[in-house]
Amino acid sequence: MKHPNPKTLETKQWLEKAKRDIEQAKHDLTAETPYTDSAVFHCQQAAEKALKGFLTWKEITFKKTHSIAEIGAQVIAIDQSLHLTINPAINLTPYATVFRYPGDIADPSEQEAAEAVEIAENLLKAILTKLPKL
Repeated sequence: MKHPNPKTLETKQWLEKAKRDIEQAKHDLTAETPYTDSAVFHCQQAAEKALKGFLTWKEITFKKTHSIAEIGAQVIAIDQSLHLTINPAINLTPYATVFRYPGDIADPSEQEAAEAVEIAENLLKAILTKLPKL
């Protein structure tokens, strides 16, 4: 039985977690009263993890950050064509923290959450087209 090398295994783990975050975001939007705050959080997480999976495959070190702009810039430096899907995903960055705690900010609308899902899905799909089938 062939065991995957550590780079392949770690890349697959990042991408699987990104996929699960998108699935969770979609699930959050199917509740009787949709959990839009949770959905957008998972979209940000999916985008972040997809980018980190790409960088892992390329053996590029990245900082512990939620900044899609920062991580995305590293990815774009390797593959300029990904800027079309990374640029919209930059807007997901605040979702890593802004709705996680109580405060004066209203939860995002269902439309905003649905758009976040679409952005995260598009980014993950674009990343997957740039990697071998793992």
